[in-house]
Amino acid sequence: MGEVLTHGQMLAVQARLQPDRIGARDLERAMTFRQWNDRARRLAHALLGLGLSKGDRVAVLAYNCVEWVEIYAAAAKAGLVVVPVNFRLVGPEVRFILEDAEVAALIVQDALGGVVEEIGADLPVPPGRVVWFGAAPCPAGRRAYEDLIGRARDSEPDAAVAPADPWMLMYTSGTTGRPKGVIRSHRGAAMLSLVTEIELGIHREDAALLVMPMCHANSLYFFGAFSYCGGSTTIYSRRSFDPEHCVRVLAEGGTTFTSLVPTHYAMMLGLPAAARAQDLGRVTRLMISSAPARPDTKRAVMEMFPNSGLFELYGSTETGWVTMLHPEEQFTKLGSVGRECVGSAPIRLLDEEGREVPDGEAGELYSSNPYTFDGYWKLPEKTREAFRDAYCTVGDMARRDADGFIHLVDRKSNMIISGGENVYPSEVEALLGAHPAVRDVAVVGLPDATWGERVHAAIVLREGAALDEAGLLAWCRDRIAGYKRPRSVSFLADDEMPRTATGKNLHRTLKQRLLGPPRERC
Repeated sequence: MGEVLTHGQMLAVQARLQPDRIGARDLERAMTFRQWNDRARRLAHALLGLGLSKGDRVAVLAYNCVEWVEIYAAAAKAGLVVVPVNFRLVGPEVRFILEDAEVAALIVQDALGGVVEEIGADLPVPPGRVVWFGAAPCPAGRRAYEDLIGRARDSEPDAAVAPADPWMLMYTSGTTGRPKGVIRSHRGAAMLSLVTEIELGIHREDAALLVMPMCHANSLYFFGAFSYCGGSTTIYSRRSFDPEHCVRVLAEGGTTFTSLVPTHYAMMLGLPAAARAQDLGRVTRLMISSAPARPDTKRAVMEMFPNSGLFELYGSTETGWVTMLHPEEQFTKLGSVGRECVGSAPIRLLDEEGREVPDGEAGELYSSNPYTFDGYWKLPEKTREAFRDAYCTVGDMARRDADGFIHLVDRKSNMIISGGENVYPSEVEALLGAHPAVRDVAVVGLPDATWGERVHAAIVLREGAALDEAGLLAWCRDRIAGYKRPRSVSFLADDEMPRTATGKNLHRTLKQRLLGPPRERC
């Protein structure tokens, strides 16, 4: 019986089937499938020539650029494991990942070379295995990326790469603790790509614009799906999101699909009418991911992209896609993240004793699909905690309605217990986010002498809006149960709200900032 092809093998197939079609590009450089495959196999030979062998980890520290897809394909061909490092991390955080993953080589973009220099002598990678790319000259003792590719053999490596072998070691964003390495196999990546193609109806004539960081699961998983089926991928390689520029790229680049977080959509919708007046008719599929979107945002997006279906998904680095909400369900199932994706077993919602909860009640969400991760790197106990037989959890709480649609409640670890009552921040955030003056909100629990914890709201106001604590609390009074209402409010500038690279609010970091240094607490 045949097996699924790895992405390295599938790239070779696409190079044969459609050699002159643009396979991948960023905003500066484009590659046909043939060019992409040629550079990937040369890079594979170059990395093996540095003394690496099958299973070795190769870390990548870079902004969005087309080199990402060359490296992923090269690793797939050579049997190496890619460790994507978030470019927003500072030296000690990067060093932790490099040490924890026991990396054998590091590929770094020149613009982030300062992070490597900050680590200095503590860099746990031999100097001869630090590969440098970008416009700046390669520092002494480092290897130049283009030189390695230029001197390497132009043939497919003879590495025996099996579908069950690991391809990615992806560190979680750490919203609730220290990052953990998530092991994902070639088979899991291929199966997730196929399911994505089915759910979105994509094929080789489609073209994706990937705006989210290429070190993050969202862009990597969509890149995998488009490259696997022979579609074209454009990586949005600006270092910060420019809504007006992004609209132009969507209008002029032949894009049929993109995935954005609600903040991105809100920024585009906030542009002057003239800047939004672009021909966006070729865009036929839009994804909202990583955070829930307000109903008014969804309606405005549909008006801006008249020919596009709007999808919404729930998933994680560990599980891949778990549920999908399709365009025809957007307003009949507001607040839902949809139902199970194709090929998934029915979701289980369990209480603390592991019993299924009735419809309408909150339980911890467990999913089972053919592309779930293979475990946490060097953390067998955490891996066991994440699984019940073939079912996996990342600690999210959800409820199922009578039609089988899943409604996220919150992360189990974010739950606030106030006066003995369970309060889920996402429920309070959904209410506060509906206030016309509120642009963004994060709700956390702070210590309270009377209630144990009190509900605290951190608010970012819309530009030009005016709102104070008393006004917000009064607005809440008739809209949510008393024990769920905020008892205190702080107002932040947009850049003061701690967020991950993908726009998720970091509740743990926010809470630490609000509490202040340990010596100030009492």
